[in-house]
Amino acid sequence: MHAIPKLKNTDSNRFFLMAGPCAIEDRDMALRIAERIVELTERLRIPYIFKGSYRKANRTRLDSFTGIGDEKALRILQEVGETFGIPTVTDIHESGEAAMAAEYVDVLQIPAFLCRQTDLLVAAAQTGKAVNVKKGQFLSGSSMKFAVEKIRETNPDAHVILTDRGNSFGYGDLVVDFRNLPEMQSFGVPVVMDCTHSLQQPNQGSGVTGGKPRLIATIAKAAIAVGTDGLFIETHFNPAEAKSDGANMLPLDQLEALLTQLVRIKEALNEK
Repeated sequence: MHAIPKLKNTDSNRFFLMAGPCAIEDRDMALRIAERIVELTERLRIPYIFKGSYRKANRTRLDSFTGIGDEKALRILQEVGETFGIPTVTDIHESGEAAMAAEYVDVLQIPAFLCRQTDLLVAAAQTGKAVNVKKGQFLSGSSMKFAVEKIRETNPDAHVILTDRGNSFGYGDLVVDFRNLPEMQSFGVPVVMDCTHSLQQPNQGSGVTGGKPRLIATIAKAAIAVGTDGLFIETHFNPAEAKSDGANMLPLDQLEALLTQLVRIKEALNEK
């Protein structure tokens, strides 16, 4: 497996990036996306973790795409890590999945709706892998200290990451409260801003989640400006054809320009 890069921000280093497709759709797609992002992040000197879900358990409709098979997708994630020498991250949904996924990836991610599930957090911590917990849409940043405590009490050496993905705003929208980022950083863990899921419009009448991808750059720039440690961005060659969450993904051909701008913002902040 691969070492997790130094993730906690300081005035002298840059933010890190978790990025990739929402779901692993096939081997070729995953490798092509990873290859492109690796090229960009190496050139811009941004620590990079490849993201891909081996299975999508939280779907609005029964006929929504959920995955290509757990083991098949996990083996693709493993191949991505081995091919490019980078760490990988994937979601887990039940405590029984933690040990299985830990055999293939470097970071286990806890979905936002499940961030209070004690058995799931404990199982993830017991694997010894880094654990990225997404803040529930129904929680404040300060409430996430309890998720951190559950993991650290289970495994004092656990590498914990917290990710904000917005808060529920009405029935079908989210809003980002940037106060949550420094609040969660006060727990001594690296904090990530999820720039794509925070722009979702969940539970639309069609049964397909909507989104506002035109605002991804806005969320990302604001997060860097307030000092977030990392960014989470789902991206695809053609979001319109993505089998999951295409409505709020960043087209891959727009990633270079965005990362370049973000590096400049970070450098400007460091100069001060």
